[in-house]
Amino acid sequence: MIKYALFARLEAKPGKEAEVQQFLEAGLAMARDEKTTPIWFALRLSPSVFGVFDAFEDEAGRQAHLSGPIAQALMAKAPDLLAKPPSIEPIEVLGLKNAAAAS
Repeated sequence: MIKYALFARLEAKPGKEAEVQQFLEAGLAMARDEKTTPIWFALRLSPSVFGVFDAFEDEAGRQAHLSGPIAQALMAKAPDLLAKPPSIEPIEVLGLKNAAAAS
């Protein structure tokens, strides 16, 4: 059962919004390769603020994601792309409905 999640908030530097969007779009391929990350969303919250929501079946999956290739790539690019370090919050999932998977 999906019970563990993360929400990352990313604020792009002025003029870097398109690059942040491209980075997140490329992150989808990496997320698909993570066997312990069954749910992953890249979000645009405003013109310069983005988010990532991902969810896991257990704490081990969440920790694997936090040390995995997406997190490593994000931290490597953060100084160039982001106005401030990403805010990453652990979340407890209280309920879930997934009627259809996006391609």
